[in-house]
Amino acid sequence: MKIAGVEALAVHSGWRKNFVFVRLATDAGIVGWGEAYSQYDRDRAIAAQVEELGRYLVGRDPFHIRHILQIAFDDYAQRRGSLEFYCALSGIEQALWDIAGKVTQQPVYNLIGGPCRGRVRVYANGWSYKMQAPEDYARAAQAVLKRGFTALKFDPLPGPWRTFIPKDHIRRAVNVTRAVRNAVGREVDILIEVHRRLAPMHAIDLANALAEFEPYWFEEPCQSENVEALAEVRRASRIPVVTGETLLTRAGFRPVIRARAVDIINPDVSNCGGILELMYIAAAAESEAIAVSPHNYNSTALALSATVHASAAMPNFIITEYFLPFEELCQRLCPNALRPVDGYIALPDGPGLGLNVDEGAVRAAKGRLPALRRRRVFPWRRGALPDRDRSASTGQASPGPSAAGSRRSSGCVRGWPGWSTWWYRRAA
Repeated sequence: MKIAGVEALAVHSGWRKNFVFVRLATDAGIVGWGEAYSQYDRDRAIAAQVEELGRYLVGRDPFHIRHILQIAFDDYAQRRGSLEFYCALSGIEQALWDIAGKVTQQPVYNLIGGPCRGRVRVYANGWSYKMQAPEDYARAAQAVLKRGFTALKFDPLPGPWRTFIPKDHIRRAVNVTRAVRNAVGREVDILIEVHRRLAPMHAIDLANALAEFEPYWFEEPCQSENVEALAEVRRASRIPVVTGETLLTRAGFRPVIRARAVDIINPDVSNCGGILELMYIAAAAESEAIAVSPHNYNSTALALSATVHASAAMPNFIITEYFLPFEELCQRLCPNALRPVDGYIALPDGPGLGLNVDEGAVRAAKGRLPALRRRRVFPWRRGALPDRDRSASTGQASPGPSAAGSRRSSGCVRGWPGWSTWWYRRAA
């Protein structure tokens, strides 16, 4: 049996990004499916990597997974990795395991060492997007609980993301977290997301301010590559610290693991290198008593299933991610998509990833070019902001700040003289 073709299919998720599904066909008629991680505006570059790399796999044995991974890095990428390359490689690797499981009539977790558990705990995410008032967070959190979840994640800081923040941002985070904790009670785990945005001094202040609410963890307080900053926060925080969703391969995790800079890592099966690489990363973390909680800002179909298979065979696994906004679509794309019950997902028992992909539905849900996002105009001297910013596509003037003091937006740190941050939305 040989690989006959590799195809990248962009799928509109209906919420913030396109998925990139990978379809790998063989000359025996068996089709494997995987998913490459994607981000807003970057899915086309990732899909291009899938198809370019796929040209070099045609004619190869799909069971030679380790060899394919090595030649992809050594010969195709010439030992120059990137997010786009590893996303593509991860999706292809999952599809190879899907084929291996279908041929052997075994679920993937049986091929990578066998399960350590019969079900996998998940936390809900995506439920609090763009919320502002603490009471809105509280109501939404209660709705999540009614779905049976026992853990939920949210970012309590206001936008936009900045490294240095004023004290009122921390006060706002405290108010939001207090509202959520009061709404869900003490028995539900709340997971705090920070999105790699803070300098250590602010991250430590935030962690100390939130400690009274007993968060399950404090995720990505600083840039993942800054091991010293992460370690500084971990030493000062009473909350377990997490990092890893932006790190790629064992090599990327090596400095964090060796330094024991965090308590938990959250690699993503769709960008770290795939199922096998995720298992290697978890094994390295296990030797340093670091727990693993795979990240999954991906579909609740293919990538979630790949995550569940890897998590089942991982002794130091604790919990993984389930994105509520993707749920409805993914159940149409895969009628037997994994669904949580009382905060857990039972292991699938079908061969491969265990999913029945509706290829017609996947192809019908074509990816869409996203609208341009807001961009910061920076820096303008206070008092020297332009009266208008004409859009090249519309010729219309964009409204500038009013004379009533709106020149300082939420993106500007209060009290810093001489500068202003003006946000605008460009025409799509």
